[in-house]
Formats: sequence, structure tokens, C-alpha cells
Amino acid sequence: MVTKLSLRFLALGGAVSLAACMAQDATVGVEAQSLSATALERALAHIDHEGHAIGVTGGDDLAVRDVIVDADGAEHVRFERSYRGLRVIGGDFVSHTGGDGAFRGFSASLHDSLDTLRLQPGLTPERASEAARLAIDGTVVVDGAELVINAHERAPALAYEVLLSGILRDGTPTEAHVLVDARTGIIQDRWDDVQTVAGSGNSLYSGAVTLETTTRTGGFELRDGTRGNGFYTTNMKNRTSGGAIYTDTDNVWGNGTKSDVASAGADAHFGQAMTLDYFRVVHGRAGISSNGNAGFSRTHYGNRYNNAFWTDSCFCMTYGDGDGSLLDPLVSLDVAGHEMAHGVTSRTAGLIYSGESGGLNEGTSDIFGTMVEFFANNSVRPADYLIGEDIYTPGTSGDAFRYMHNPPANGKAAGCYYPGVGNLNVHDSSGVANHFFYLLAEGSDGDAAGGLPASPTCNGSTVDGIGRSAAERIWYRALSVYMTASTNFAQARTATLNAASDLFGATSAERAAVAAAWSAVSVN
Repeated sequence: MVTKLSLRFLALGGAVSLAACMAQDATVGVEAQSLSATALERALAHIDHEGHAIGVTGGDDLAVRDVIVDADGAEHVRFERSYRGLRVIGGDFVSHTGGDGAFRGFSASLHDSLDTLRLQPGLTPERASEAARLAIDGTVVVDGAELVINAHERAPALAYEVLLSGILRDGTPTEAHVLVDARTGIIQDRWDDVQTVAGSGNSLYSGAVTLETTTRTGGFELRDGTRGNGFYTTNMKNRTSGGAIYTDTDNVWGNGTKSDVASAGADAHFGQAMTLDYFRVVHGRAGISSNGNAGFSRTHYGNRYNNAFWTDSCFCMTYGDGDGSLLDPLVSLDVAGHEMAHGVTSRTAGLIYSGESGGLNEGTSDIFGTMVEFFANNSVRPADYLIGEDIYTPGTSGDAFRYMHNPPANGKAAGCYYPGVGNLNVHDSSGVANHFFYLLAEGSDGDAAGGLPASPTCNGSTVDGIGRSAAERIWYRALSVYMTASTNFAQARTATLNAASDLFGATSAERAAVAAAWSAVSVN
């Protein structure tokens, strides 16, 4: 039992007000807006009696980050963990309570107590910072070095988390996290808050679209006040900073070609609108952060820049124009969905952008980017499970950057799980999640008449799809309720099985299909 821990946490405000004890950047989901502090009290009582199963002891401090309440009253409380004042990366967990108030279990990656861990570093923060700086190929400055416990995909170890910002050699901005062993100086892990996607659709080819804009003196600006806070689109004029909101005198934006810079702005604005509508209508989510914050878009970034990225610090999407040879402008509908899904992930499971959790992070963005495409139902740009088919090598017809039905078709991505898949680039390890989702939604036989190709399984099995509507709901619930920062593919299998049981029942065909689809990509 860890009575001391739970009493200390309640004394910080849990018994008085749920909002008072939540982490500063926490948000309460739409489903949980009427939740009282009793949900937190129940979760803490469960931790008090069962926390030993996930290594929680009297040395731990907990902060609640998110709360979700189901229609049947079941509660899911997400906690961040610190140990003796040190933040534990990969130590986050979710406590689950049934509608009857009974404990239903924890979702966690860390299960061992930290009580035996030595907490005395052998390196100074300055030496750790220099080791981290040398690990980045670009021009960066050190923004800070914090002593932490690193439990992400490894045995817990003392480390410095060094934060660096600047510009990588290829022109991409970086907000890097580098974990340096606090005793040896070896780099344990690294990831970036600037989460990129190289290739997607080109929304200059989505045809005529309707945009919500705002009147201003002398005309209009590309600002949507109907879908949440802070939704506007800017033109960076091929620079890497600055930019201004698009303005216009007649409320007609672009001409559908690259000759008018507003064409890219119109399509990025449309893509953001469709993505916000998708998460609101399908998943009941208010904005990217679930509290109404919509984020904004920046177009025409850099000079011939071959990428697009989500940045958590500005809460925005950024799109390059491409070099015209490898890539055309990266302002397509599925890119918008992909980038904004990174924001949703950061506000839910917080999947660390490294290792298997990084592959799940990228896979989540490909999945939701594709689902946004189907949701929009644009007649000019029909939806499919290809990523980047319109912009990747624009002079070559029929190819794509990623193929969800058969990830290895691009020559790099993994379609089947194997030990070590987490060592791949996260855009390539994401193929395991993409392949699973395609099989779950569409099945291994596909639908040739509907333009959905067959999907080869890794175990030679035949998988029957359950449809996109059920599959996307299962993935979203798994992300928002069961996955944590260090979730790996095996844990994602458990998370989606739990989600399917919640939504459709423990003996449902949907749950059986989830199990079959994971086995079909060698996650057992």
C-alpha cells in the first residue's frame, strides 16, 4: 500500500477541485466535462491498494493529466509520475475504474519499483549538454538540461534530458530531446517535438472548396472563427520564420495552381477544417487539445523545402513547397490530418517519438490522415490508403510515399513486426500499425471494385475487415484511454483489444478481428 502517496496527492487539491490538481497543460475530454473530484479519489484509492503492480511506492509523486468518463460511468484517469523529485520518462499510466466503482486495472509500461535506483549523477549538466549538442547534425543551442529517470523502452536509468533548438542541416527546425546517461555520457535516446512527414497529398488538386473566413477592413482574412480557437492560415513567403495571415479583397482564394500562392493557403485551410470536423463529429473531440484549441497552419515554409511538420510549441502545422521534382507542395488533405493528429497524440497518450512508440505515433497520424480523407469525401481527390500519391515524384504516375495495405512496397517500411523493428526510422516502423489498421478496416482481400487492393498477411491468414467506422473508433479509444508514452506494439495490441471490448463487447466479432489483424502482422 502507498497510503502516504495518495494522501499527499489529495492534500494538493484533489479532494477540493479536480481542476486544481491537474497538470498545467492537462485538458479534460468532452466526455468528462461534468466529472467531479470523486473520479480522482477513486483512482487514488486504487493506486493506494494496487499501485505495487506498476511499481508505485511512497517515493512517487503523481500528477493527473487527463480524465475520460464513459457513458456507462467507467472512469479513466491518466497520471504522470515523478520519483523523489525526478520526472520519470515512460512512467506515465492510466487507472481504470468500472461504472460500478470497481478497479479494472492499469495501462502502464513501467512495472518495477524505482526504490533501488541510484540517483547520484556522475556527469555535470554542462558535460551532458555538450554530448547532446554534438549528437545533432545542425546549428542548435542548449535550452536546458534536467536530471530525470529514463524508463522509455529500457530498464530505468538516471539520465539528463537535454533540450536543444535550432535548424537541422536540411532546413527543418528542431526542438530535440536528447537523453544522456548521467554516469557515462552515452546517448540513451533522442526524439524531436518537430514531427515530420515527408510526402502526402497535394490539395491544390482537391478542386473548389468552401472556406470559412473573417471580414476585415478592406476585405477578408483566412481566419475561421467557427471551429475553435486560433484557427487561421499564414503565408511564410519562403522564409523560416515570420509570415502573415492571408488577406484578400473578394474572398476568392487562389486559382488552383502554383502560380497563385493563395492556392496552397486555401487547401491548407480546407484540410485543417476537415480535420477538426472529423475529430469533432466522429470522436466528439473539441479541437486538437480537446478544450477548443484548433491550432493554425503555416504555408510556403523555406525555399523548395521537401517536408511538412507539426510543432507542439507553436501548436501549428507547417508545409513546405517541395522542390518540384521529388515532391510538390505538401498541403494536402491527408497531410493536414496527419500533422494535426500529432497534436492529438501529444495531448492524449503522448507517444514518445522514438522506438516502437515512435512508430505508433507516426502510424496514428497516417491512420487519422487517411480517415480524414474518407470523411471529407472529396470528389476531385478520392480517398485511399496511399500516403503522398499526388505529390511524391509528381512526374511518375501511380507511386506513393507509403502504402498502408502493403508497407514494404516503398522499399523501406516494415509490414510485419520483428524484434528490432523499433530501430527503424519511425516513418518506416509505422508500417506495422498501418498494415494492422488496413487489415482491421478493409480485410486482407480488400475490395477491388471499390479500389481497395488485397493486403498480404504475415502469417498467411485471411482477415475479414470490420469497416472503417468501427476501426477508427477502436484506434482512437485505444490512443486516448489505454496507450501511454512508451506503449510498444505488443501493448498496442492489448490497448486495441481493450478498446474493442469497451465499444463492442468482450465476445464481439470486432474484438476477434482486432486480435486476428494483429496476429496477421506478427504482433502476438
